[in-house]
Amino acid sequence: MAEGTTRFDYDVIVVGFGMAGVCASIAAAESGARVLVVDRALGGGASALSGGVVYAGGGTSYQKAAGYDETPDNMFNYLRLEVNGVIDDETLKRFCDTSVDRLAWLERHGARFAGPLCDYKTSYPTDRHYLYFSGSEKAHPFCLHAKPAPRGHRQVAKGMSSGRVLWTSLRDSALRLGVTFMPRTRVDELVMVDGVVRGIRCRTWIDDGSPAIERHRRAADAGAKLTNWVPPLGHRLNRIADRLWQRSAEERTFSSPNVILSAGGFIFNRDMVRRYAPDHELVNPLGTEGDDGKGIELGVSAGGATDHLERVTAWRFLSPPAAMLEGITVGVNGERIGNEDIYNAALAEIMIRQFGGKGFLIVDSAIWKRAKAQLSTQTLAFQKAQTAAVFTTGHRVAPTLPKLAEKLGVSVTGLLKTVEAYNQAIATGAEDPAHKAADLCTPIKQGPFYGVDISVRRALTDFVPGLTLGGLKVDGDSGLVLSETGSTIPGLYAAGRTAVGICSNSYVSGLALADCAFSGKRAGEHAAATCGEASSVKPDSTGSARI
Repeated sequence: MAEGTTRFDYDVIVVGFGMAGVCASIAAAESGARVLVVDRALGGGASALSGGVVYAGGGTSYQKAAGYDETPDNMFNYLRLEVNGVIDDETLKRFCDTSVDRLAWLERHGARFAGPLCDYKTSYPTDRHYLYFSGSEKAHPFCLHAKPAPRGHRQVAKGMSSGRVLWTSLRDSALRLGVTFMPRTRVDELVMVDGVVRGIRCRTWIDDGSPAIERHRRAADAGAKLTNWVPPLGHRLNRIADRLWQRSAEERTFSSPNVILSAGGFIFNRDMVRRYAPDHELVNPLGTEGDDGKGIELGVSAGGATDHLERVTAWRFLSPPAAMLEGITVGVNGERIGNEDIYNAALAEIMIRQFGGKGFLIVDSAIWKRAKAQLSTQTLAFQKAQTAAVFTTGHRVAPTLPKLAEKLGVSVTGLLKTVEAYNQAIATGAEDPAHKAADLCTPIKQGPFYGVDISVRRALTDFVPGLTLGGLKVDGDSGLVLSETGSTIPGLYAAGRTAVGICSNSYVSGLALADCAFSGKRAGEHAAATCGEASSVKPDSTGSARI
């Protein structure tokens, strides 16, 4: 090493310790890099609050055990429709070709998946099943281009703890590999020298064993959990944690030739949502308050380009119970929104884009009775809580369809025309006008009739949650952030929802975590491989790194 130089503090710094961040840190550490991970909270992010579903295919052992001997090409043919060009075919092909190995890699680091296959269509399986059709695999038009196969691999755990268990297992593996983790750390800016990343400036609160640290931990942990389900209480706890942090945080600078931004999306930044995705302003934020766009802003400050910031996934699940899919969804004009068996975030997107965010699920008494009978076997506790509103105060009932339409504020003539076309197709054996699978088509003719308001709206219960999908543009081979001119920014990477990725056009359950694993692993491996190219720096007068 030349006289007067000093080594970087770390080979790789990862900003954000959710699924993408933990996979990046593991991949870099496995390659021998000295890794620092910083997180504004306690780690986990939206990933730890998720259902712990990883979208995987191309012939996983769990698919084969369920009787599906899928190929990577078949998985590619399906996802190519979902992705719709937001990433190049070569990158998508690599995502599919490496899916089996990546799932096994996650398992080597503590993840645990299993069967059996769920035998009914659901948004999230009960603890009896850990493999399911988590997207639109069986639905039109996807089933015309790829043989349907189940790809939703859920981490084995009880209820909605799967995400937390998955992330915790990976975190523990990262720490065993020697990764340094600094929670309660917020990055204020990137250290840049002549357009090259050289570290971060941040504020951090080191655990000093004080009672305030424990109070912060309790408030931050509870706030993260409650923000999605009881927002007023969650926000209050987050404010308490923030005040404690503000009192004790100290400024620090860490040097590194590689920084990986994996700090989530921006669904909690209402200004950014209104600016880039105003059609989704009424979507209820899902994730943590760390999903405020800071990671994206850091990338932009270094010259990074963004794309697809208007893309937001919003969930309006119709099932479970599965019988509800036998009904039809209509807009205020009474016209069909779409085939109800597609992934219901896709259905919600059509409702938002083409129907002003207003929609209704229409069923008859026979379907309603079957749905109620399925509640005890097809729902977990959180799903029972969600459907409780539907089956109590969240519906309207009327003896005839015209009277139901009037109660819902739906066009009577439009609804009657739509129901008639639906019933006629079933009676004659013709294809459903909206192309719903035949085994889910049941005539709507037996009164009384029920209508459920599935519109996007602000509410304490029965709200429509969502998260942002766009972010920084990255190179498909390395994960390096791209500038507006298309060149890579040396040393700066982005992964997960901070970056444009596999699910930046449309989302199906498990695709975000799978993309986090793919993009995080890609960035970590590439960053570690370049460590020797810039192993030493001189500190400038401010303490930040310069060549």
